[in-house]
Amino acid sequence: MPLPAVLNVGFYNYVMTEKIVALVSSESAPMRRLIQTLRKEGTLIDATQGRRTKSVIFTNGDAVILSAISQETLAKRLNTGEIVGDEE
Repeated sequence: MPLPAVLNVGFYNYVMTEKIVALVSSESAPMRRLIQTLRKEGTLIDATQGRRTKSVIFTNGDAVILSAISQETLAKRLNTGEIVGDEE
């Protein structure tokens, strides 16, 4: 059985590529407010290891993931196939 394809979102943290719905910049005020709300609700996964948040990853579940890697870099990793578990 092949392994599911996963995307490295930084610091050896991975997200299943089939679960990703959107990669969004965290720079805007509405995104920052959303992050604070989700942090209070407990549905936020912080994969930044204490670094500055550069992107927000929305999944098709309830989880929202913070990454210290920009959404451009994450999108490039997805598009170029720089993912883990895709090979057999």
